Amino acid sequence: MGDLALLLLRIAFLAILWGFVFAIVYALRSDLFGQKVRRMPQPAAASPLQQTAPAAPIAAVPRAKSSTPPASSLDARRLVITSGSKEGLEIDLPDEQITIGRSSESGLVIRDDYTSTHHARLLKWAEGWVVQDLDSTNGTFLDGVRVVVPTQIPLNTPVKIGTTSFELRR
Repeated sequence: MGDLALLLLRIAFLAILWGFVFAIVYALRSDLFGQKVRRMPQPAAASPLQQTAPAAPIAAVPRAKSSTPPASSLDARRLVITSGSKEGLEIDLPDEQITIGRSSESGLVIRDDYTSTHHARLLKWAEGWVVQDLDSTNGTFLDGVRVVVPTQIPLNTPVKIGTTSFELRR
């Protein structure tokens, strides 16, 4: 093999190596700091008759039969953290939604290695509160089952995000 061919192979190998280094740095940066979010302008006045359609079908959580009627998560007024770094913290639920993640813009900030920047969202729906996973790396679990579609949260049922568990209570 000639000296020129060997030099070209070395340069190509070095360029490929630097490409991998830049790809790793970009992936780490976007995971740690998130992607830039553009704020959309708010409409002047939304009509009260307009209603938005759900992004995906809402799955119901199977419940054991009991003699008392189940309480709706619509009655939930508080989010209580039952395990994790913020154990014992109680948050009054907002009127419409709350986001959960490592981002400082989240309504509930959970700073641990297993929580994504924008991990999950709790939405108030007609039947009650619904949890939606926002394509997180480690997933969101409702009563030990991974959430793949927006799923209604029964009262006093554990929801696990990273190393933190919480429940909705009255």
